[in-house]
Amino acid sequence: MIETFIDSLVLTNTTKMVFLVLDGLGGYPFDETGRTELEAANTPNLDALARESICGMLDPIAPGVTPGSGPSQLALLGYDPCQHQVGRGLLSALGIDFPLTEWDLAARANFATVDEEGRLIDRRAGRLTTEENRRLAEKIQKSVKLPVEFFFLTESDHRAVFILRGEHLSPDIQETDPQVIGEKPLPPQALSAKGERTAELVTDFLIQVRNLLRHEKKANFLLLRGFDKCHKMPSIHDRFKLKALTIAQYPMYRGLSRLLGMDVSRIPRNLDEKIDILLEEYENYDLFHILFKQTDTFGEDRDVAGKIAAIEAVDRVIPQIRERSPDVIVVTGDHSTPAVMGTHSWHPVPVLLHSRWCRPDSVTEFHERACIHGGLGRMPMIHVMPLALANARRMRKYRA
Repeated sequence: MIETFIDSLVLTNTTKMVFLVLDGLGGYPFDETGRTELEAANTPNLDALARESICGMLDPIAPGVTPGSGPSQLALLGYDPCQHQVGRGLLSALGIDFPLTEWDLAARANFATVDEEGRLIDRRAGRLTTEENRRLAEKIQKSVKLPVEFFFLTESDHRAVFILRGEHLSPDIQETDPQVIGEKPLPPQALSAKGERTAELVTDFLIQVRNLLRHEKKANFLLLRGFDKCHKMPSIHDRFKLKALTIAQYPMYRGLSRLLGMDVSRIPRNLDEKIDILLEEYENYDLFHILFKQTDTFGEDRDVAGKIAAIEAVDRVIPQIRERSPDVIVVTGDHSTPAVMGTHSWHPVPVLLHSRWCRPDSVTEFHERACIHGGLGRMPMIHVMPLALANARRMRKYRA
């Protein structure tokens, strides 16, 4: 209902918006100083931008809820993640540009390490290289035999995509990733009668994979999650009258953007090339959705210094973004990944919104402790898009 209400107020305009998203940006105090990674980072350009912006803290889903990246990215782009249920497998398949059909069921796969008793040692197999991933994916595709057609394809690093193709497949099966080290992977049990055949196929697949990978030192098993079939979503153009471009390397971001009808850039090699693409395409789009994965990666690896350095790298490109004077700049994260926790968390995420029409607050630095005192207060992430549209003069008055 709230989506329909917002959509009815959207106007067409020629203004430009930039969403700069640092995956897993939010942190937690990591030493005796009580500083988070963002507080410890040297960010003169983000701090200067914050002084001219309105700031606050965002709950990606709801207070206390730890989000996955897919739901939080949906919320940031103005889609209710509780209304729009999207499995990670669908996003991963779209992210590698796999031609899905109505007969396909996709799941996100992680290469993982288990001990002799089958208990998880590493959910990411030591962050397997993409090259090693390809070797193992080809081995699985060649060796495993199922009564239906299947595809097992590399996504990136330790991540892969598992796709079953056939009749009567259902996403109603339990994910096998317990999300906890020391536990055994969960069985792919059917969650309804519709899921029984799929559960049997996935069980057969995993038994064969376990036997096939048993002599691998690191990647000796798979974890599967986010089972989903292809379905359509209302496009960002239809909803917000925006021609949008996503600039990202990480396949999941690219898949989510395709699902929302956004254009996706060529795959940038690094942060500098992302900015180059922004400048090259600046006259061709209304919204630029720029995503930076490394902050999340270092957070998950419990690498405080790495996450700080990643934040500082983003800070250095802020002047190049500001040179084009976009009408709206939003800088935030999709969720928190504190390095001391090594995983996503429920903590709110700092945000700044800069525009000619924002009402700057008293925040002088961009970090959690400062932003909680900002003019936006603490609010649901889904409210960022209508605020950005309003500041871009893309929202009409509600009634007389």
